[in-house]
Amino acid sequence: MYDPFEFCKKVQAQVCRDNLRKYYRIARAGKWYGGIATADCCGCQLRCVFCWSGKPRDNPGAIGSFYRPQDVFKALVRCAKKHKYHQLRISGNEPTLHREHLISILRLVEQTSFTFILETNGLLIDREYARSLKPFRNLHVRVSIKGSTPEEFTTLTGAKPEFFYYQLDALKHLYEASVSCHPAVMLSITPPQNLERLKQELKSISTTLADEIEEEYIFLYPHVIQRLKQHGIEPLVAYSPEGIPTELI
Repeated sequence: MYDPFEFCKKVQAQVCRDNLRKYYRIARAGKWYGGIATADCCGCQLRCVFCWSGKPRDNPGAIGSFYRPQDVFKALVRCAKKHKYHQLRISGNEPTLHREHLISILRLVEQTSFTFILETNGLLIDREYARSLKPFRNLHVRVSIKGSTPEEFTTLTGAKPEFFYYQLDALKHLYEASVSCHPAVMLSITPPQNLERLKQELKSISTTLADEIEEEYIFLYPHVIQRLKQHGIEPLVAYSPEGIPTELI
């Protein structure tokens, strides 16, 4: 097991430079959220077995290029206008690793009518980070919780179980800072009783958060299947890349 915060420092050294951030793609169209323009960044402090990202996560120093916030913003807006989207996001890995870079992009988005969806594992969103996001009215934060218990968190990420609670703390800090947010929970290995326990924990922050859980499930891409087998994990629920319910091959 590893400490995600210690590992984070090593990743940041590879993907963050001044106000530049490393991306392997800064504009693609996507069907998620009803249509969204996406920039895919490099580097994450977690090693989730179900992650669809390959080399950009596992070896971020060897792929991608550094971009200025305005370059990423302009590429996203061009993509959104071309496809008549109203939403923008950074995905692919962990967008919060470079706070200054992210805040610079949010300032640019704030001058438009676009909504920015921040997808994050939440580990870095402490009270100060959450407050730095408060001024942005065009922002919505999706906190992706890895499993429903500390044990499931460790099974899915390989990280120490106590870091599970940092994800819940992120939601608490965002809620207290009046930042629009909701939880998404990876439920592929979660029995019903564990989900109910998590809902009670979320209710202690806000009943709204408990009612707005977005369910996430593993997509069985070939490299994901390989990782699952290496770790001896058999999902209770999983889907093919085409979105069809299926069993681990």
